[in-house]
Amino acid sequence: MKTNDNKHNKHEETSPPKESINIMEWLRQNLFSSYMNTALTIATTILLYLILKEVFYWVFITADWSVVAVNFKILMAGQYPDKELWRVWLAVCFLSLTLGVSWGTWRGVAAHIAIAFIVIYAVTALMPFVSVESKIWLFVNISLILISSVLARKLKFIKKLALPCWILVFPVTIFLLAGFGILPTVPTSLWSGFLLTILLAVVAIVVSFPISVLLAIGRNSNLPLIRYFCIFYIEFIRGIPLITVLFITQLMLPIFLGGKIEIDSVVRAMIGLTMFNAAYLAENIRGGLQSIPRGQYEAASALGLSATITMIFIIMPQALRVVIPAMVGQSISIFKDTSLVVIVGLIDLLGMGRVIISNPEFLGKNMEVFTFIALVFLIFCNMMAYASRKLEEAMGLGKRY
Repeated sequence: MKTNDNKHNKHEETSPPKESINIMEWLRQNLFSSYMNTALTIATTILLYLILKEVFYWVFITADWSVVAVNFKILMAGQYPDKELWRVWLAVCFLSLTLGVSWGTWRGVAAHIAIAFIVIYAVTALMPFVSVESKIWLFVNISLILISSVLARKLKFIKKLALPCWILVFPVTIFLLAGFGILPTVPTSLWSGFLLTILLAVVAIVVSFPISVLLAIGRNSNLPLIRYFCIFYIEFIRGIPLITVLFITQLMLPIFLGGKIEIDSVVRAMIGLTMFNAAYLAENIRGGLQSIPRGQYEAASALGLSATITMIFIIMPQALRVVIPAMVGQSISIFKDTSLVVIVGLIDLLGMGRVIISNPEFLGKNMEVFTFIALVFLIFCNMMAYASRKLEEAMGLGKRY
């Protein structure tokens, strides 16, 4: 017992003392340490003041945000029929329910994401141009997140629903939006605005992940046919622009199928984005695989584990853990690149903004529309980056002990 106490006391003695943060000292060392740094600090402060003054004056005084208020529904849901909007809200409610269950089950990153959605819902509901019906739906979603999180903490059987709910989110959403004859059918030609943007991004990110894992493993395969096919696919896709891939899937894919199978234009865009994202993610994952020491393979072989079991349970989890920042960065990139689908005739959030400013009633309102669109992308991209950082912290990445 004395030995443990001595070790503990020794550890306390050798650990460096924590320095208190002194704001004035920090400012002196980092901003005013020399005459040059002082001059640069003053000049930068004046420049930022002048820029921010003009920006705030434009945002709160000059800008006419009525263009966003009038077209808010079109920007968010596009041409989706007004009488069927309850289906879009129901899909959002299922997502909110899933977020709440995940918050109560897993805490951590799920809690941060759920709270971020609550803030987004609350801020949107407080906007004066949002309709009363939409405000009610938004507060319903906030309640769903909070209630389901509390129930997940209290009841054990609800915790088991977290993973199945995430698996069902996308199928349920597609069923509600399309109808498939059970509900009134809404053609994908009416799916536009932010609704189309988020669907394209989610499909490209989620579906491309297992494909990229297989491509990364196949590129390291000992079978020449599989290895060279994966190398050709990855290098070919990464060597051409995304817009070329979109044109190939939109114009040439029906020709390759001989005209016997008709594929919707939105599905073709999803295929193109998925193909493109899979190639880039595959290279990220391959980098993670190469970072794993050879001793991991040898240890698994010494235990008598097969190559498949070794890859699934030992190598791949470590490789994916290493490349989380790279994969999230690529996911953010493909989310922003969905705006390119406007070139092949689809109207996403950016395309809908262009349609609005082409209306003679809203001429000269370009800055207001594009600022709102940029804000939407900024919020969701930062949410993805924030979730990535929290996931890295939860896994202990970047920490030294």
